[in-house]
Amino acid sequence: MCQKNKQEGGENVMKKRTLLAVALLSLVAFVGTAYAVTYITIASGGIGGTYYPLGGVMAEILTKAGIDVKATSRATSASRENCRLVASGRAHIGMSMGSTLYQAYTGTEAFEEDGALPLRILMHMYPAPHHIVTTKGTGITKFEDIIGKKVSVGAPGGGDQVLTNMILEAAGIDPDKDIKKQQLTQPEGVMALKDGNVDVVFWNFATPGSAVLEVAAVRDIVMIPIPQDVVDRVVEKFPFMFPYKIPKGTYPGQEEDVLTVADGNFLAVNKDMDEELAYKLVKTIIENREEIMQSIPQAEHFVPEEASIAIIPVHPGAAKYFKEHGIEVPVE
Repeated sequence: MCQKNKQEGGENVMKKRTLLAVALLSLVAFVGTAYAVTYITIASGGIGGTYYPLGGVMAEILTKAGIDVKATSRATSASRENCRLVASGRAHIGMSMGSTLYQAYTGTEAFEEDGALPLRILMHMYPAPHHIVTTKGTGITKFEDIIGKKVSVGAPGGGDQVLTNMILEAAGIDPDKDIKKQQLTQPEGVMALKDGNVDVVFWNFATPGSAVLEVAAVRDIVMIPIPQDVVDRVVEKFPFMFPYKIPKGTYPGQEEDVLTVADGNFLAVNKDMDEELAYKLVKTIIENREEIMQSIPQAEHFVPEEASIAIIPVHPGAAKYFKEHGIEVPVE
């Protein structure tokens, strides 16, 4: 009897040890699953611009999407810094204007000392078309009418002026000889156009631009299209630019689409990002377009046809998503 009790006691101890071992293994598995989360940092922009709030909304969407991602957004000085942060691994997603992203990828202009950075496109967010705006009182109705007129090309050194000069160069117009050049900031351009102190302003921003709407509130505006041959030359010489039509009805009195060129705003990632992760990120962002639009109107462009615009190679994970929608994009 004593021997039997000892045997049963030993079996109970073994059972308890086995159960304890199973419990420990289950706990380890649970902990492992709980920590199988990818932490993502989104480099956005400065407080007050579009990038900063958009980064916050994206981080929230990605975190609650059930794709094992915890995302946070950080304020930065925007495009140039973001490209460097992503290339160095200090951020995982970076928002950037196309012109800056192209320079970073090619190691040119502002990135000449950096060399070519290992960046890929996750998706195109929204376009920033160039606006050429005048008022009915000037009599200007077509692009060549700006010759000899008072034209604001944008503030010195600003993005507006850089892109304006590209367009004028492609059109064979010398801003120092062929027009009465003025270099106004956007607020200054609004006041000058409303007061009749300038005939035409060149602006670059997403539609609808508040500057244009402010002028349209007190004056009858006219949107000037860029001729097709000039658009073709701009795009050929500056590959980060692309043709774009500002849809009719975007601004008061605008009854037709207006042909222009646009710089884009992109999400960039490191070329070494995991393919499945990149796929999940772009899929989640695009499929939550409606929710993002509630805070950021520019998210209306978060559709595969526009999101697949590419000026440098697209990350293979994002390319996989676009291919599922019948869109082929450059990968290398």
